Amino acid sequence: MVSYLQVDKLTKSFGDKLLFEDVTFGVAQGQKIGLIAKNGAGKTTLLNIIAGKEDYDAGEVTFRKDLRVGYLEQSPTYPEDLTVLQACFYSTNETVRLIAAYEEAMAHPDHAGLDDLLSRMDSLKAWDYEQKAKRILGRLNIHDFDQRIGSLSGGQLKRVALANVLITEPELIILDEPTNHLDLEMTEWLEDYLSRANISILMVTHDRYFLDRVCGEIIEIDNRRVYSYKGNYAYYLEKRQERVEAMNAEVERARNLLRKELDWMRRQPQARGTKAQYRIDAFYELEKKARQPRELGSMNLDMKASYIGSKIFEASHVSKRFGDIKITEDFNYIFARYEKMGIVGNNGTGKSTFIKMLMGEVEPDSGSFDVGETVRFGYYSQEGLRFDERMTVIDVVQAIAEYVDLGNGQRLGVSQFLSYFLFTPDKQHNYVYKLSGGEKRRLYLCTVLMRSPNFLVLDEPTNDLDIVTLNVLEEYLRNFKGCLIVVSHDRYFMDKVVDHLLVFKGNADIKEFPGNYSQYREWKQAREIEEREAAASRTSRNAAPEKRSARSDNEPKKKLTFKERKEFEALETEIAALEAEKAELEAAMSSGTLSPDDLLAKSRRIAQVIEEIDEKTMRWLELSEYE
Repeated sequence: MVSYLQVDKLTKSFGDKLLFEDVTFGVAQGQKIGLIAKNGAGKTTLLNIIAGKEDYDAGEVTFRKDLRVGYLEQSPTYPEDLTVLQACFYSTNETVRLIAAYEEAMAHPDHAGLDDLLSRMDSLKAWDYEQKAKRILGRLNIHDFDQRIGSLSGGQLKRVALANVLITEPELIILDEPTNHLDLEMTEWLEDYLSRANISILMVTHDRYFLDRVCGEIIEIDNRRVYSYKGNYAYYLEKRQERVEAMNAEVERARNLLRKELDWMRRQPQARGTKAQYRIDAFYELEKKARQPRELGSMNLDMKASYIGSKIFEASHVSKRFGDIKITEDFNYIFARYEKMGIVGNNGTGKSTFIKMLMGEVEPDSGSFDVGETVRFGYYSQEGLRFDERMTVIDVVQAIAEYVDLGNGQRLGVSQFLSYFLFTPDKQHNYVYKLSGGEKRRLYLCTVLMRSPNFLVLDEPTNDLDIVTLNVLEEYLRNFKGCLIVVSHDRYFMDKVVDHLLVFKGNADIKEFPGNYSQYREWKQAREIEEREAAASRTSRNAAPEKRSARSDNEPKKKLTFKERKEFEALETEIAALEAEKAELEAAMSSGTLSPDDLLAKSRRIAQVIEEIDEKTMRWLELSEYE
């Protein structure tokens, strides 16, 4: 395979903190690699170094000559005066810049310079490129091309940056948390796009389903070293456990041997002579190995929740809207004791607003939430990350409580509690300002759980948390003896911790589903297939009588050949897909938002679609005569 990127003996430190040392790996043509490490281990720093945005202490980063590289940063930035369209096409790629100029010319009433642009578009064959770009923008829910970058939220900016990376068609794409701020439909589209695309990928993500389905190789940074696994996430879990067990056994053997050697060193001052120097050197190597931290493996943090009564909360006739956008309308729900609910839906459908109404941060227009007297909320919000940066980690948690009640008279000290969430003793005495973004999220989560709530409300808790922390949190929530509501786009996380869903479809359409997200997805796909088949059946029933009357009742019925039967089965699916496309085109043409050129293009396409539907329906009817 052709080598696209080679990283050799890369070392990086900040002051006296060594992030990683002698990191070596490569990315070849067609490889799709996921990068995994705990928060604070240097994942984002490593990607920034590779992208040329940060310096490093030693080593070498080499790209193949003239390689097209795209980089999606964790927190991307663009000049604030750019429009969304200009940012989406912000590239040195000649075709991309030409499309951007064409779109700007079309946006102006006088279409200045359009003739020259059209000629250049033809010569560079940019029309297909433009259609692909618009499909990407639509999939990422980017429609207001004139909005200024400075007015976008962090999530909107991340989606614009992702569109920019995909539109430029790089050969190697480097992604830092690409699924953050994407809703479930966008995530599944991106997952499918990247798994099918003929590109090389190096990415950091906490979305384990995404990682499992896109990447065929995992690189892990652990204890400043790099480990490579030739397989997907499921394979990585298996092989990592084998590595951890082997390492723990080796450390234990080293510690046992060290005790004997330490006794020898103390008893034999003459051993420091030249003849025994090899043994002295071996002692110090052994000491270094024995001091390696042991992996604790999966930890079970079984904390006692405060008592909760039978009445949790009742939503009575709750209605809320913002202008023309309806969030809820006459919504009623009685939440049961020990219920664990997941809330899913596309961005903008009102999930976070619903949570804020429950927590009393937003007032409903009508109706009410009646919360039980014994309910003690623990609320993890997207906006709740506020600390005194001059405090240490342990002081932040100790300000809430000195210990955690485990029940049966058992208590867990603050330091022990923090260790469950991967804060080592050294890290516990760090100042907050020294923590990475993911470590601050982890600390915020600790402050929520430290209060021993009996009803946890978690709004996007998985954003910026590493996979190791997510595993700890999942285990905690599975054993949590209280109520739970989770808003999340992390499908793996939802499958692990919730027993049913509230699905927000938009425009106050809210449905309950009795199962986890994967079960909901399977049910939804089955329903879509049924609806397409029903639409095809209705079409055939409407047209069939005319065709059947043309055949004499006495005429013998012909049997379909194998090839004709396959064609007959395929036609049903094709007709349903064309009917769906026709409905989408009709909706777009009646929306009033299309440019004149787009309207013309869609009117031409709908004429083609109608003609194809007629042709395929007639053929379907011919074959149905012999079915």
